[in-house]
Amino acid sequence: MKLNELIPTKGSRKKRKRIGRGKGSGSGETAGRGTKGQNSRSGGGVHLGFEGGQMPLQRRIPKRGFTNIFKKQYEIINIKDLKYFKSGELINNDTLLKSGLLKKARAVKLLGEGDISYPLKIKVNKVSQAAKEKIESAGGKVEIG
Repeated sequence: MKLNELIPTKGSRKKRKRIGRGKGSGSGETAGRGTKGQNSRSGGGVHLGFEGGQMPLQRRIPKRGFTNIFKKQYEIINIKDLKYFKSGELINNDTLLKSGLLKKARAVKLLGEGDISYPLKIKVNKVSQAAKEKIESAGGKVEIG
């Protein structure tokens, strides 16, 4: 058997039903929609979540919590991600964005996952205590700003 000889199993593929093509087709005139009523009209039917006039589930269940629109969003960078930078290099939001470690130009928080053995100068918006200790023990400097 070759690729060009492959055919689908009999009955596995069905032809599309051509609707509204005359009475002889079997689906002409009302085109399978029945006679009259909301669903027979163009654009007819109920909206998503409609339950026949009963209060929809989405409105019945209690609402909880709230979203703080003033919450500051931070991009997370770990110490293990800084292995691509050279010793003594200054790392800030711009250099992180150019290197591809940041997806968007947002505030950055440095976390302490991983190890570093050479000094780096880092200027970010927030630093965890563990990350700060690891960088300073390697001879580096952390600046928050």
